Amino acid sequence: MSDEIIETARAKAGDRWPTTDEAFAAGVRIRSDMWGPDGAANQIEGATEFTWPLQDAVTRWCFGETWSRDEVDPAARSMITLAVLMAIGQYEQVKIHTRGAIANGVTPEQIREVLMHTMVYVGVPRAVDAVAAARETLLDLGYEV
Repeated sequence: MSDEIIETARAKAGDRWPTTDEAFAAGVRIRSDMWGPDGAANQIEGATEFTWPLQDAVTRWCFGETWSRDEVDPAARSMITLAVLMAIGQYEQVKIHTRGAIANGVTPEQIREVLMHTMVYVGVPRAVDAVAAARETLLDLGYEV
């Protein structure tokens, strides 16, 4: 029975079912594109036995299987990610993904507008903290914001 289910899943997924190695390689490529070659390498090479399962999952699943999908471009994914991170109050991740958004072609003005738009739905205090986090990163990147 399980072989039949796997074959059915393969037929439905078509080309969109990468092997573990393919997903990991795609994840490393995307992480490198967003945070530079050292950004991906430092996370993976610096992983300990305890943290490796997290780095593996982030690389394969988050980036290699999800961010690599063609239906939404990297800039749009970055903007969605910033909105969600603001909504759940993850301001350190806002800083990290502001860098990734810039690398994906999102402008500082677009970042600001995503955060302003998200404020309407999640509240002013989260917007204040998210805008401050994004601004800190943009200043670090050399933007006058």
